[in-house]
Amino acid sequence: MAPTFSAPPVSSSRNRARERADRAERTHLLLTEIDDATDAEKDQLIAQLIDVNMPVAESIAARYRRRGIPDEDLEQVAYLALVRVAHNYDHARGHDFLSYAVPSIRGEVRRYFRDQGWMVRPPRGIQEMQGRIAAVESELSTRLGHPPSADELAEEFDEPVSDVEEAMAANGCFTPTSLDQVPSSDTSTIADQLGEPDTGIDAAEARVVLTPVVRRLTERERKILDMRFFAQCTQQEIADEIGVTQMQVSRLLSSLLRRLRTELESGAATPAEDSR
Repeated sequence: MAPTFSAPPVSSSRNRARERADRAERTHLLLTEIDDATDAEKDQLIAQLIDVNMPVAESIAARYRRRGIPDEDLEQVAYLALVRVAHNYDHARGHDFLSYAVPSIRGEVRRYFRDQGWMVRPPRGIQEMQGRIAAVESELSTRLGHPPSADELAEEFDEPVSDVEEAMAANGCFTPTSLDQVPSSDTSTIADQLGEPDTGIDAAEARVVLTPVVRRLTERERKILDMRFFAQCTQQEIADEIGVTQMQVSRLLSSLLRRLRTELESGAATPAEDSR
């Protein structure tokens, strides 16, 4: 069954409308007082203007909640943007305060979110599309009666569907799934299901390269290499086995390794040469 979305209560909508009207009226009165205030009085009035409009900053920050950045950080960025706007706003130009403030606050929050919110950073266009989707997704869900599809979002933005789909797929870049998470259908973590590095490939490649060189060694030399590097014998154990001193074994190993290195670097040892 498709999920249903109920419209918000009428009383709630009326309360929000009343709050907006009260805020607009108080903002207008404060701005009028600021115009006629002395420099000493202006700071106090601007502080009141900021306090009255803090819910606006909180509302803008709320659009980016639960995406990997603490709510308090987002709100602080929005508050600081509101403070700058309140101090820079020129009422004499005739522009509405909120029409000037909201885009400025939103821009600051978006920049902060764009710079701090991505653990895996996709291209700038994808980031911006993600922000646009977040801004309208809730309203579209209420209007359509179901979560909007990529096609419906693309129609809303007048953008290619492929761009919207790519932005939706990048949603996990904000907070990637933890490797310690246990899938609902299993008892092991995601990390437990990852493959281990395959060291066998390197070993097979080494055998292909070394085989023709080793075959040209004497039986005694091959035995020394086998005991030292495969059986992990000490130099003294090798000396006891082949009837020489430990110092002689050390010199023999150094000489053997030097010969192997020289032949490998010169390219004298190749599988093709061994096959002839």
